Amino acid sequence: MKSVSTYHHGNLRPALVEEGLALLAEKGGDGFSLRELARRVGVTANASYRHFANKDALLLALAAEGFRRLRAAQEAAEAAADGPGRQLVAGGLSYLRFAHANPALFRLMFSGAAAARRSGDNDDPELTEASAAAFETLRQAVARTGLAGDDDGHHAALRAWAMVHGFSHLLLDGQLDHLGGDPLAEAEAALTDAIRAAGPV
Repeated sequence: MKSVSTYHHGNLRPALVEEGLALLAEKGGDGFSLRELARRVGVTANASYRHFANKDALLLALAAEGFRRLRAAQEAAEAAADGPGRQLVAGGLSYLRFAHANPALFRLMFSGAAAARRSGDNDDPELTEASAAAFETLRQAVARTGLAGDDDGHHAALRAWAMVHGFSHLLLDGQLDHLGGDPLAEAEAALTDAIRAAGPV
């Protein structure tokens, strides 16, 4: 456990989010409390409540951080690939691998509760911005391939998202386990083939 004195004004919230991500991976969203999180970080419960009014607020912050990390992973993968088509494949594979490596976080990011807070009168600005930025990364990757047609790439990006998101959920739900071999490798190969079949790679 970390010392309370370790945290100065301005860096407790990031510490709570980081430890919250660890607890989410260990126990799932229903498996820990805000008080347990505070105890793990080494601060009082009241200190954590200054940053998150309740656990729901914390989970929204974790979902937002998940979208930021997903976007960063996609951008890094695309930057390492040569050419728009290969960048799109690399970005898709990074999405799949992110879901595989962070199943609880991935499910939280796309849960009904999080989706409800990304739009409407009760939206969470941090979550809305982070998720929109992640989609924009995908839209730009699709647009660079020339698959967008005459629009701005919105619909083509939705098709690409549906494809990679579907593969991700098939993987997480164990629907590829019966195929034999490594389910992640099976999903990667199928996704690569699907993207290549859609256009120039």
